[in-house]
Amino acid sequence: MIARRLLAGAAGMGLCFGCLMMPEAQAAQSIRVLLASDVRQLEVYTDQTLWVTDERDQAWAYRSALRIKAQGQVLLLNGKPVASDQLMVRAGSHDVKIWLNGNGNKAVLRAGDEKGAVQVSGSIQLVRRGKGLLVVNYVDLEEYVKGVVPAEVNPAWHPEMLKVQAVAARTYALYQHMLSAARDYDVVAGTQDQVYRGRQGIDGRIIQAVESTRGMVVTHQGAPIYAAFSSTAAGITEDATIVWSKDLPYLKGVECPFDIESPHYQWKASFTIDVLERNLRQQGFAVGTITAIAPLTYSRAGRVATLQISHSLGELVLRGEDLRKAVGYTVVPSTQFTIESVGRDVILSGYGAGHAVGLCQWGAKELAELGYSFSSILRYYYPGTELRDASLTQAPPAPSVPPS
Repeated sequence: MIARRLLAGAAGMGLCFGCLMMPEAQAAQSIRVLLASDVRQLEVYTDQTLWVTDERDQAWAYRSALRIKAQGQVLLLNGKPVASDQLMVRAGSHDVKIWLNGNGNKAVLRAGDEKGAVQVSGSIQLVRRGKGLLVVNYVDLEEYVKGVVPAEVNPAWHPEMLKVQAVAARTYALYQHMLSAARDYDVVAGTQDQVYRGRQGIDGRIIQAVESTRGMVVTHQGAPIYAAFSSTAAGITEDATIVWSKDLPYLKGVECPFDIESPHYQWKASFTIDVLERNLRQQGFAVGTITAIAPLTYSRAGRVATLQISHSLGELVLRGEDLRKAVGYTVVPSTQFTIESVGRDVILSGYGAGHAVGLCQWGAKELAELGYSFSSILRYYYPGTELRDASLTQAPPAPSVPPS
């Protein structure tokens, strides 16, 4: 075991713990969750001792609260400089609360103030990137899943649906973990991957759903699948080839007439031509003054696969998903729409919410209420797959282009 040098008081704040053992890192399967990037300052709080270790295995200990600030070439730990590009913060087996502040002026809130805090288990890694820090939570896989389920679906939903979400979230995380060794993290704690809010929202129903499915993942040919899910399909679920150009046999689309009670089943949206032109240019599209927009091709499921945009410099063929990205995923909830009118304002009328690939959350909710088990629901939305213990899986094939 590598001996650690405990630099008690090196920052004027540390405590001498030269005769004590550092808490060991968790041996269980852990997931690296990116909580935030470009963070200039943060506060970490626990009611226990905080241990901070750098990349050279130097360690410091702090009582309860620690303010960390990126400043020039050093990190300030409670105001004292440390030359390091990477720190690990632990509180043994206890949770920590984190307050993030991206602008580097001052902490958003003082330690101990509950408002605005993110409470997580596991460890916090800080990695310098440019002028800011990546804040990455190393958390046990099952604890991570408990933090995802209440953020993705209503904890009051049917217990079988909560199990469905738990298995899908666990599978997605393990898939990304197996393919992300070269990255600083496995998943992002937001809609880019799965929404994760640490301990927030966890209750007895969530714990029951996660513990009763502990270790279970959806597999194809012995490997965790890319367990995509979204809110409301409003029809046939989508082929992953259409959305991500990925030919995945278990993401080919199935009928989903079960989600009509979803509040996102039908919608209308509008945006201005000016916004579309500006955002397309910012994303690298050479587009002049737009004069017309029309669907060009449709997927087998009936969603807009591509649009033709006529503009003063010519014509642009744009993927339906790229229109959502340009205008905003919350503005245009799905690619299942018709264009009602195009003037300076574009008005869309549509159905569903999300990319519609894989599991439909509102459809699964209805199936659970009809009496279907979580395993049968997962097999329906991910055809050709089977449930397996995560410890018995192998790494999935690396995609040539990561799904986004």
